[in-house]
Amino acid sequence: MAHVAPTSHRRATRASHRGHRSADGPVQITSWLGLTFAFVVGWLLTLQSHVGVHAAGVTLLVMLVPITIGVFVAAVRQGVGSGKAALVTAAALAFTLLKFFL
Repeated sequence: MAHVAPTSHRRATRASHRGHRSADGPVQITSWLGLTFAFVVGWLLTLQSHVGVHAAGVTLLVMLVPITIGVFVAAVRQGVGSGKAALVTAAALAFTLLKFFL
């Protein structure tokens, strides 16, 4: 017969952390600059003639769009940090979206 731990030794279930606001502060400038750098790398990859490299650039840009939107949502909640860096990232996002849709 299998051993079953008595109920007195079982761990209590942990409370959910949903709705718990982190006190990390505003978005770091390195986050904004990292996103902008990734957009530039994606654009450079899409300019290449090799099909696989071009596809990698498109994939990178497609993945960056929801991540960047998520960072902007976090910035609204916790603070923008560097306004100039956020503006450059917003321009990179807008350029990418225009490139996809036009």
